[in-house]
Amino acid sequence: MSTKLVLFVVAHKGYQPVEYATPKKLLEQAGYKVVTASDQAGTATATDDSETPVDIVLSKVNMDHYDGIFFIGGSGSLEHLDNQTSYNLIKKANAVHKVIGAICVATRILAKSGVLTGKSATGWNGDNELGAIYRQYNVNYVHEDVVVDDTIITAVGPAAAEKYGQNCLSLLQAQGSWE
Repeated sequence: MSTKLVLFVVAHKGYQPVEYATPKKLLEQAGYKVVTASDQAGTATATDDSETPVDIVLSKVNMDHYDGIFFIGGSGSLEHLDNQTSYNLIKKANAVHKVIGAICVATRILAKSGVLTGKSATGWNGDNELGAIYRQYNVNYVHEDVVVDDTIITAVGPAAAEKYGQNCLSLLQAQGSWE
C-alpha cells in the first residue's frame, strides 16, 4: 500500500501517553501519517492530563483508508473503547490483512473482537485476569514484552512502547508482500 496512513485509537479520557507518543513518533519519522481516533470528538486527555487533538471519531472511520489500526492502552481504554464499534473496525481490518496492534490493557479489546482467536498475544496483566480472558477467547498468552503473530502485534505496556513501535513499523513495511 502506498497511503502510509495509520489509525491510533485512544480513549477520550484516560489513554496512556507513552504508549501513544512513542510509537507515533517512530511511525511519523518513517513517513507514516498517524491519524488519532477516539470515541468522542475534540481533545483526548491522557492519564497524566496531557492532551492530544482527536482527528476523527471512531464511528466515522473507514478502514479502507488506513494501512493499520493500533489501540492504545490506559485506564480509559476498556471503559470507552471496548465496544461493538471498535470490534467492527478490528474485524474489518483483519478481513483484509491490515496491521492490527494493541498495547497494555487494550489487547483485551482485540481478544473480545475475535481476531486473536488461535493466535499468540501478550498484554497488561496487573490485575491477573489476562490469562483467563485469553483462555475464554482461545488466545495463547505469551509472557513477553511484545508478540507478533501474523499481522497482529500486542505489547505489555509503556516499558515496551518503543519495541512495540518498532515492530508496528516492521509489520507495516512488510505489508505489501502479504497481498
